[in-house]
Amino acid sequence: MERFTTTRIPRHVGERVTIGGWLHRLRELSNVSFLLVRDGYGLAQVVINDAATLEQVRSLPNESVLLVHGTVVSEPAAPNGVEIHAPEIEVLSEAVESPPFDLYRPTLNAQLPTMLDYAPVALRHPAKRATFRVSAALTSGFRNTLQDEGFTEIQTPKIVASATESGANVFELDYFGVSAYLAQSPQFYKQMMVGVFERVYEVGPVFRAEPHDTTRHLNQYTSLDAEMGFIDDHHTVMRMLRSTIAGMLDAVQSEEGGALALLKIDLPEVPAEIPVVHFSDALEMVSEALREDVRHEPDLAPAHERWLGEWAQREHGSDFVFVEGYPMVKRPFYTHPDPGRPEYSNSFDLIFRGLELVTGGQRLHRYADYLRALESRGQSVEPVESYIQAFKYGMPPHGGFAIGLERFVAQIIGAGNVRETTLFPRDLTRLTP
Repeated sequence: MERFTTTRIPRHVGERVTIGGWLHRLRELSNVSFLLVRDGYGLAQVVINDAATLEQVRSLPNESVLLVHGTVVSEPAAPNGVEIHAPEIEVLSEAVESPPFDLYRPTLNAQLPTMLDYAPVALRHPAKRATFRVSAALTSGFRNTLQDEGFTEIQTPKIVASATESGANVFELDYFGVSAYLAQSPQFYKQMMVGVFERVYEVGPVFRAEPHDTTRHLNQYTSLDAEMGFIDDHHTVMRMLRSTIAGMLDAVQSEEGGALALLKIDLPEVPAEIPVVHFSDALEMVSEALREDVRHEPDLAPAHERWLGEWAQREHGSDFVFVEGYPMVKRPFYTHPDPGRPEYSNSFDLIFRGLELVTGGQRLHRYADYLRALESRGQSVEPVESYIQAFKYGMPPHGGFAIGLERFVAQIIGAGNVRETTLFPRDLTRLTP
């Protein structure tokens, strides 16, 4: 018989169907027993009345893989409003042992290191799976929104000849006897492709050899990158980012309502106009509010981001706030300076619920400007010669942004650690599973 998923069987009440999945839980009562079968989409309740079938299931460890043939009966109290009666059970794969935690409980009762050590099993938990369904829908929304805006998806190399930002935080590797690096971002390549397609985006891994051991950093994460040509300045990019974030959240709402309900979360609303504050003004506000003089700092500390997030919610009712005009000393050499205040840049961060989520801005687009920028920083042209070559042949004013996917998901669901929203995290100590 055709195998039905748990989400399809409510449409087949009165019919005999076959479902397949994992032995989620067996509940034995005095007169009847209930077998919960879990597949990749949800749960199905199977009613067991006869002793032989009960004895067959009772001998199996949780997570054994089963096929269940039975009749679909309406039952409002059961998952999806139906249950399966008169079951015949076929064991496809018997688990060697039960997992080190109970997957049938509403929350996974295990410490984060244990969940990560047993990730292939822990990720089967319905709430954990729901987290990554949200992640998948965000990615789908990113792609669809940008494609509707005329962007083309690209795939760029992850083994590169030079660092994108600085040489201090790259993973070096031996490339047939030559030094190469894992890409910190697709920045150089997506800019080059503006000269081909005008508007491009990429979904892919990036690598940072930063010795961080925090709840917000990873050494490999998923970056959602976009770059667009013929912009006025960074505000053009900010408007596109606002539309993209809204499209991503709309996709989660329309595609994964069940996951949102299981996780008991409400998605944030993206205001028509996200509040914007200049970096220098942000430092003034933070200095006054926190009673500490940070007016000469070149960047925002996590505590400052949190305060700005609270300010945006309090003053504007917004979970989002743009901080624009970061000092040029804290931005990569390809960043376009503010023409009116050249010590500041035409760049921005988007802070979401008190955490930096997106970095973006306008880039330099003239070859001579690149030569001057590199010279002013004492950097050699040679390591980036193949990159700036594109600017010899004419590039339009352009800019873009990069969204950290795992951070976005963590902030949406309220996870305390970005590792909770990463399938298989890579950090200072973890290379497996």
